[in-house]
Amino acid sequence: MRRYHLSAILITVGLGYAVSGCALIHSTDPYRELKQPKRLERPASMAAHNTVLLQDSLTLSRAIEIALANNPGIAAAAWQVEQAEARKDMTVGELLPRLHGTGGYAHSLDPQRLIAVRNSQDPGVFSRDIASADIVLQMPLFSSGRLINNVRASTLLEQAAAHRFARSKEELIYNVSSIFYSILDQRRVVESVEFSQRTLQEHLRRVTTLVESQKAAPVDRLRTEVRLADVTQRLVQETNSLDTYQRILANLLGIVEHEVANLTIQGELEEAVGAPVPETDSILNEAQLSRGDYLAEKSALEAQARTVDAARAAHWPTLSLQGYYGYRWAVDDRLDIAGVSTSEDIGRIGIVLDIPFFEGGRVRAKVRAERARLAEQQARLRQLEQQMRLEVATALLNRRAASNRLEATGKAVDQATESLRIEREKYELGRGAIVDVLDAQSALLESQTNHYRALADLHIAQAQLRLATGSDQ
Repeated sequence: MRRYHLSAILITVGLGYAVSGCALIHSTDPYRELKQPKRLERPASMAAHNTVLLQDSLTLSRAIEIALANNPGIAAAAWQVEQAEARKDMTVGELLPRLHGTGGYAHSLDPQRLIAVRNSQDPGVFSRDIASADIVLQMPLFSSGRLINNVRASTLLEQAAAHRFARSKEELIYNVSSIFYSILDQRRVVESVEFSQRTLQEHLRRVTTLVESQKAAPVDRLRTEVRLADVTQRLVQETNSLDTYQRILANLLGIVEHEVANLTIQGELEEAVGAPVPETDSILNEAQLSRGDYLAEKSALEAQARTVDAARAAHWPTLSLQGYYGYRWAVDDRLDIAGVSTSEDIGRIGIVLDIPFFEGGRVRAKVRAERARLAEQQARLRQLEQQMRLEVATALLNRRAASNRLEATGKAVDQATESLRIEREKYELGRGAIVDVLDAQSALLESQTNHYRALADLHIAQAQLRLATGSDQ
């Protein structure tokens, strides 16, 4: 009989191992798209499909709206906030009672008493096979601050995740704005090169007419053709750069490759007139109050301090409430007394005090590790402060430089336009050289290109300043 029960136990254990990996009816598909996190719910005005979103002309504000809804990086940051919220709920749950059911079956070589002796005259039931079912209650009463500090740390980490999510949106807005203005700039550059190409083609026809009437040398036509070929190949390069910028924008918007052709950019490079900018120190103080990454580092630092407190609490006693209520059954091979039940209910409730006398240095090592991480967080916060100062100063310098360049290039465009008109008239009257005309044409193209780049750089510098300060304005 004992051999039979031993075989049954071995078969049960074997079956348990066999089905341990099949507890779930359907395993989780890692590639099935989940619903959007609540922070990325689309506005009611936005359609579900990107093609519908791109039917209208794409303004900067519209591009930012689409990017915030579709960009995978923003979605990942939003899911990190969801994770932090879930971890906080887990730590809060450790403060609450736990109530769960347990069951078991045990086979012994020798008969065992069904329940413990309650008095000296208590008859008992003995069995080699005993089944049990219990409802177990556990509740922490005192943890020396470990649990409450874990809750405080997880709350601060949730705030840090929310600040990082906000910073990710700020960075995405800057990236979209930067590439949007670069597209507007590149589009104007392409238009300038096309205008230069048309002008050279028209000039080539005039030179050809003058050569045929023996009023110009054939070498003038050759020089014009060479310059026209240079402008044509530059047009190919600039057009390719424009296509590249559009693909970058599509990537930021979360648009698939075949929908890039649907992008219709609407906007003009107007001269940006910004308000006077305060000194670096005042801007830096503003950044420390509003930048998401700085607020996230501060929250993470405070959370780590609470984590250190939770680790230190492991040196101290804990007090908990424990209890259970359940049944025991004698299943087989009973050795009992007549009139005694083969099943009994049992229960117990009590307070358990756990005092750590010796943990092999684990608690001390844990505290040391958490303190080291706290020092790391402090160093990272100081590093971020230095980086913020550099970013603010760089943005201010870029804005000042772009503003000065814009003023200079605006005058250069007017002067180059007038110079080209004069050189063409001199050449047609036989008083100038073809080289002077071509140089004037090249100078006009370069001055126009520099002017549009300065315009775009001024817009980008202002967006860079908003990113450095964490400001929405």
